[in-house]
Amino acid sequence: MIQCKHAYTPATLEDGRRILVDRLWPRNCQKDQLQLNAWLPDVAPSTQLHKTFKTGELDFAQFTVAYRLELAARPQNWWELLQFAARGMLTLVYGAKDPQANNAVVLAQWLEEELDRFSSSSSPVCYLDDFPEY
Repeated sequence: MIQCKHAYTPATLEDGRRILVDRLWPRNCQKDQLQLNAWLPDVAPSTQLHKTFKTGELDFAQFTVAYRLELAARPQNWWELLQFAARGMLTLVYGAKDPQANNAVVLAQWLEEELDRFSSSSSPVCYLDDFPEY
């Protein structure tokens, strides 16, 4: 199971593995305060994508599509998270203000879909249907 938690929300025993999934460290947070198992900045959206979303050039739906394209192109950055989620609770920690429209939410959905794909016996994953414009 995968959940998302804001960096300023206190950790609980139910969180399982806590992974920070932002490119930048959350402001005003001490490293020991977050109680993280890891920080994976490479799984976060690219700096350019983050900037265009934060400035409002992209709405959340457009950001989601663009970020999913980045995730599809870089499985080496999120593969380890699948293994954590398959073994137990995985908490994706983020610093964004909006709890519903942030990269951790998109990443959690992506990982859940990937877990579903790998749990059924099928051929290797093909992302072509996810991105019809290609």
